[in-house]
Amino acid sequence: MKLGFKFSTIILLIFFPVFCALVSLCVGRLNISVSEVFNSILARFSLTEKSSALVESAVWNIRFPRILLSALVGLGLSVSGLVFQSLFSNPLATPDTLGIASGTSFGAILGIICGLSVFFTQLLAFFTGILALVLTYLGSRVGKGNNVSLILSGIMIGALFNALLSLLRFLADTETQLPSITYFLMGSLDGRGYSSLLFGAPIILICSLFIFLLRWRLNVMVLNTEEIISLGINVKLLRAVFILLATVIVSTAVSMCGQVGWVGLLVPHACRLIFGNNYIKLVPASLSIGSSFLIITDTLARSMYASEIPISILTAIIGAPFFIFLMVKNKGIFS
Repeated sequence: MKLGFKFSTIILLIFFPVFCALVSLCVGRLNISVSEVFNSILARFSLTEKSSALVESAVWNIRFPRILLSALVGLGLSVSGLVFQSLFSNPLATPDTLGIASGTSFGAILGIICGLSVFFTQLLAFFTGILALVLTYLGSRVGKGNNVSLILSGIMIGALFNALLSLLRFLADTETQLPSITYFLMGSLDGRGYSSLLFGAPIILICSLFIFLLRWRLNVMVLNTEEIISLGINVKLLRAVFILLATVIVSTAVSMCGQVGWVGLLVPHACRLIFGNNYIKLVPASLSIGSSFLIITDTLARSMYASEIPISILTAIIGAPFFIFLMVKNKGIFS
């Protein structure tokens, strides 16, 4: 199926994240020239002599894994937010609509308090995120089982896990554990290396690929149930598949770098503003712009100040004015 873009737009969407990544490799507390970065890349393939040990370490051991992680988390959260907004026909739906981010954060904080390794902390966080989805689904079955009851159940499960999070913060050691917990909840990619990518990268990429391949069906999901059934599509199965894919992405992303707010809300609306409401265009646009947005934001977070700024602070500073702009430009967005 065609992307629905002009060739020039396809090239732009492909190379814009690459351009942002190259700029991010140059920018930081240690500024590295473009020529040094390209020389380091060529040296990686044994095409030229290696740069200084300091440049090699900064590019490949510190910045490159962070850029990969920010790109993965950015594209994952943005496309998940797009899916939730489509399925629930709600412009304010986010990756935490079903309590997933809160559940995942609870598992991560529990892992920190129990002293688990990074891998097992991520694994525990992933499974508690899935648990939050299961509890949300079971809660919605008590009601009518429709979108409204699912969202209400998600709000309640999210509130439950937030209360448990507060309890864990209260019980945590104030000197050794509480600072790490607070920093995690504000979202950060600091200190994340290639080991952080081993668990999460394949999951986010595979689930995002499935959403990309099924993106045309999101156009169908905006129709009413009777019209969808008349097309021979199993509505419940399709909805369950999309929710599961988005949930797995969010659980994985949050387990790797904490709660990164606004990305799943901000990027889909920005893409709609540029490309319209066709999901054949919106999904690849969200993947590209989401990854680029978080690469840029993370670069600012580690470069603007002597100590690193939690990334959710910057996404909120950018996201809130953008939504005010949307409300002024298009008053019907929330109607």
